[in-house]
Formats: sequence, C-alpha cells, structure tokens
Amino acid sequence: MIVREEDADRLTLGHLAVRAGVSKPVVYDHFGTRSGLLIELYKWIDTERVSAFRNAMSSHPRSLKETAQVLSSAYIQCAADNTDEFHAVGAALAGSTEKALVFQELLDNCVQMFVAVLEPHTPLSAAELQRRCTGLVGAGEALAGAMVRGRHQGDETIDTFASLIRGALASADEPAIHHE
Repeated sequence: MIVREEDADRLTLGHLAVRAGVSKPVVYDHFGTRSGLLIELYKWIDTERVSAFRNAMSSHPRSLKETAQVLSSAYIQCAADNTDEFHAVGAALAGSTEKALVFQELLDNCVQMFVAVLEPHTPLSAAELQRRCTGLVGAGEALAGAMVRGRHQGDETIDTFASLIRGALASADEPAIHHE
C-alpha cells in the first residue's frame, strides 16, 4: 500500500511501523534493514505474479501454440512493465548487494514456472526441459529489455518469443552429448 499510495522512497521501517500500528522494534526485528524489507516485498510481489499466472494457465488445457502465446505475452508484458510496485521496489533496491542474489532467485522462479507450464507439451527429460526453460527466460529478459528500449514493438516481440518457446519444444530430441 505504501509503495502504491506514496512511493517506494517512503517505504522505510519506521514509516511501515507507523502505518501498520506496531512498534518500530517489531518491524526492525522482522526485517532488519530497509533492504531486507524491500527484498521481502520484491519476492512477495513476484511470487504473487507467478502464482496467479500458473493458476490461470492450469485452469484449462491449451495447445502448445496457445500456451506459448499466452506465456510469451504474460512474460514480456510483465518483464517490460516499469510502472507498477514491482518496478518501483526493484528501483529502490538498485545498488543493493543483495539485489543480484534476489534477482537470480526470481529468475529461477520464472524458470520453474516455464517448466510447469510447458512440461505437459513435451517428452523432454526434466533436466533438458529445465535447461531449455533457463534459456527461454534469458531470451525473454533480453527481448523485453530491447522492447523497453524501443528496439522492437510489443506484438512483434511477443510473437517472436512465442516462436522461440514453440521452437524450444518442437525438437524433442535431447542432445546427443550428455555431460555428467
């Protein structure tokens, strides 16, 4: 609420304590630092987004083409959205040493979401699907970043990413070389 109503800069442990009607030591004991608070909020927003998307995708079966299009659209729009609380909290964390670790954790959550959504559409082993989804999330981040910088239009970016998703699963042959 504070970020939405006032701005991420107003989200301090002291201000949170006042708004929540609790003593400052309660908030400080729970979060430790402002970065700790921002990190927890950042993770919570991401978890809510991923859960909502996963639930929406599991509501009824879709073809691979439909699944890829919906997954692409949701991911690109979410990654490119710099107007909501997630972006504001992320910007407030800029420069935080913990942000890189948190960002990697959130990317790992996205990979798991891709695996869960795409698994019904492929005979790939779990390990190979995991690797391909890791690549897809990286591609999605790059495409969304290029779109934000004005290098690509929204619809063409979404269509390209959907094509990459379908292509990653189209060849269900696993690599011939396995590294142990």
